[in-house]
Amino acid sequence: MKRLFLAVVAMLSMNIAFAENENANMAEVANVYDMRVDIRKLGETLGLTFDQMESVADIHRTFCGEMMIAAEAHKDDRKALVQSAVNKDLKYMGYVLTKSQFAKYNVLLNTTLANRGLSK
Repeated sequence: MKRLFLAVVAMLSMNIAFAENENANMAEVANVYDMRVDIRKLGETLGLTFDQMESVADIHRTFCGEMMIAAEAHKDDRKALVQSAVNKDLKYMGYVLTKSQFAKYNVLLNTTLANRGLSK
């Protein structure tokens, strides 16, 4: 009876340790894919007008949502989802920003993705 009890306790403790490790990995992945930024600082950096600020905020909110979907997706699907989210973001930002603003934004986005280990 003691052996059975010890076996059950050992199995439960291994499952709990595995679950804690998995939760820690998911939190780490979510932090990498969290692309929230201070829109006011981005607006100052890019020299946005008030109308551009509203549009950029909406586009960026959509981009953040798509990146969080990528974070929650299966590991094999993440790269394609990130690529799709970045392409949409750049496409929409291209409509709103001037050429010089878009060039700065592109550098900022690529740098951010590279620093987080995500490739465009």
